[in-house]
Amino acid sequence: MRVAIAEDGALFREGLVLLLEAAGHEVVGCVGDGDSLVRIVATEPVDVAILDIRMPPEPDGGLTTAARVRALRPETGLLLLSHHAETHYLMRVLEIGAERIGYRLKERIAGVQVLADTLDRVAAGEIVIEPVLAKRLVQVPAGGAGEGSGGVASLSEREQDVLRLMAEGRANNGIAKELFLSTKAVEKHIAAIFAKLELPGDQTVHHRRVLAVLAYLRARQVSG
Repeated sequence: MRVAIAEDGALFREGLVLLLEAAGHEVVGCVGDGDSLVRIVATEPVDVAILDIRMPPEPDGGLTTAARVRALRPETGLLLLSHHAETHYLMRVLEIGAERIGYRLKERIAGVQVLADTLDRVAAGEIVIEPVLAKRLVQVPAGGAGEGSGGVASLSEREQDVLRLMAEGRANNGIAKELFLSTKAVEKHIAAIFAKLELPGDQTVHHRRVLAVLAYLRARQVSG
């Protein structure tokens, strides 16, 4: 896979290069700001661009740069990295696109296996969301969700586990493997989740269901 990096921290940037090369990927560019990354993508074929959210040319320059890259090369995957799992960053990431995009914590991808898996999923067209953030989004506050017998509070513990993995961008077979369930059991849990959350039950395009779930949870947080 051909990968370009934009990260203003020299030590972390060089560490990413070592990890990527150890995983067998080709680093076609490694720069410290968004403008330089855009120039690389404009002239070099890049499968996935890795960007630090907080970098020049502005405090959240990685998000601005990612939007520029997506407009210039829609086929290029985007992996945005941060030291913090922030819901507002996630929502801005999803505004950039619903395919071939990821948001992960820097500390979580500091290993060959996790980084390689994340890049593979992004390149394959998936949304990849930091698990700790997905878990936080689907947690039911103490005392319930304040929505009567409906909403996230009405989900069983197993359904909340499934919802969390859906929010990470996992497909049915990935959820089944993670929870040691059959694919058919996962499908039944998802159908129950959609019914309880009153979301469209489109099982064919998983990134759309992730967006639907996140949109519901975002609205719930705003109204809560």
